[in-house]
Amino acid sequence: MVIPENTVGLDLDDGGRWTSLILGGREWFWTGPHRGNRNGLTSYVDAGGLDECFPTVRGTPDHGSLWNQPWGVVDKADEWDVVELEDALFLRRVNGGEAPDELGPHSMWADYRLLAAPGYRFIWAAHALLDCEVGARIVVPAGTVARLHPEAFELLGEFSSEPWVDRVWPTSLDLASYGPDDGTAVGAVLVDCPAASVVDRGQTLTLAVSCPGQPVSIALWRNLGGFPASSPYRSLGVEPMLGRAFDLADAGPSDTAVVGPSGEVNWRLTLSVE
Repeated sequence: MVIPENTVGLDLDDGGRWTSLILGGREWFWTGPHRGNRNGLTSYVDAGGLDECFPTVRGTPDHGSLWNQPWGVVDKADEWDVVELEDALFLRRVNGGEAPDELGPHSMWADYRLLAAPGYRFIWAAHALLDCEVGARIVVPAGTVARLHPEAFELLGEFSSEPWVDRVWPTSLDLASYGPDDGTAVGAVLVDCPAASVVDRGQTLTLAVSCPGQPVSIALWRNLGGFPASSPYRSLGVEPMLGRAFDLADAGPSDTAVVGPSGEVNWRLTLSVE
């Protein structure tokens, strides 16, 4: 079987999910335990690939409002996929228009457009779950602030009434390493960090987001057999995001993206392999 160098799979019927990402001749997305369309489900389940989380990641609704409903196409010639919510219109175009000059030969990109009332606050994350082996490494700049969430508090040996505690990367929990099973599952938001790289099996995947005037971060989910409690599995999420928090309800005024006077926000996600 000949494996293509660069392809992407999308399933508009299953919440607009990215089902496959082949870059540099290998599949990068992990396949989750759930099989089948998730339309109408009220509790999130991991199907793998990449889910668009909006207008929150954690909280209500869990993993946002997009993953459990079908998407449509605005105009096939224009290549924009769309899902309409009560208070916003969310659009995405994958590999549309001209390729960005800065990207190499093994790359994909997606442009996003949100239409909503001025002042609308939201968090978005490209919830990418990656197929990596034990020993894969996550690379971000040293000194990046990592907001560690409650599941990490016990591992840190402390308690906080706040929704997160701040630590400096690399943290004492060694979140940079996708190690062997140890029964833990930890989430973090790497604040004001527009890009992260994952080194696995001799290749480096870099995920990045650009949105001038809005806060950009990387969400990290490292599950080493600690979630879910009933039947745990392994998963690694490296998730470019707009915002600085997982839960919209916990986010302060500077922790979310905000729609400006134009009623529109535009941003770009890029994925590239060396």
